[in-house]
Amino acid sequence: MSPSARRCLVGFLNYIAVERGLSGNTVAAYHRDLLRYLFFLGDRGIGDPGAARQADVTALIRLLHELGLQGSSVARNLSAIKMFHRFLVGEQLARLDPTEFLAPPKPPGRLPSVLNVFEVERILEQPDLTRPLGIRDEAMLEFLYATGVRVSELIAITQTQLLFDAGMVRIFGKGAKERIVPIGSKATEAVERYRSEVRAQLAKPHSRDALFLNWRGRPLSRMGVWKILRGYAEKAGLERHVSPHTFRHSFATHLLEGGADLRAVQEMLGHSDIATTQIYTHVDREYLRDVVRTFHPRG
Repeated sequence: MSPSARRCLVGFLNYIAVERGLSGNTVAAYHRDLLRYLFFLGDRGIGDPGAARQADVTALIRLLHELGLQGSSVARNLSAIKMFHRFLVGEQLARLDPTEFLAPPKPPGRLPSVLNVFEVERILEQPDLTRPLGIRDEAMLEFLYATGVRVSELIAITQTQLLFDAGMVRIFGKGAKERIVPIGSKATEAVERYRSEVRAQLAKPHSRDALFLNWRGRPLSRMGVWKILRGYAEKAGLERHVSPHTFRHSFATHLLEGGADLRAVQEMLGHSDIATTQIYTHVDREYLRDVVRTFHPRG
């Protein structure tokens, strides 16, 4: 973040805390939202927030929608940005307010389904750990939620892609693009238990190095993963549709709502092709590990 942006942010936070008398929780939420906004502007080559334009604000709001952030959180982000720019104009730190005529953009026609943390935990509690397949299912579900991988990436995971000593997993995504994704302690423990207690029982010569196997020793299929997840969602009492992609969107949403940086979340999702921003820069892997430990509910 540029010195100019930092000074503007500090001044604004003092203003809403002292002069406006907003609660500590609101100040903290605005702080997280504006940090994300200012880093977003920086990645677009805008160091002075007074130079931001309506298109920049719209691009961020649209991206938050696309990543599955809940509507109330997107509205709070926009509210923080609007108040911030009104403050800059009032303090003569900016000449124009890019949000003055900005209406909240309509979300995409089909918003991704997102579970809250409680609903995810309800699902994760369902596998019967007295049964080998229950141990496998727990490992698979924890892995899905911990890494945000696509179902196609999940079923292709091999044991050699697990870099647990470094707290990482190698993922080969669309177009065989490789990315390194952190994995939290809960998922690591569940996968290691499955590998040591169950996988050897399931493995056959044709299993090769595939991580998640069905009872025939073959890699789980897309439909197999979908059926397993749907069964546990029903057992948890969730009436709405839950798919592996729901877990992926929930992974991203829970990190973003906790305050994680957009660049880090996009790096982990493998979303290098989103055309609405120019923020696809290299993110340090140690930083990604810190993001998961800090912001993921089961990091």
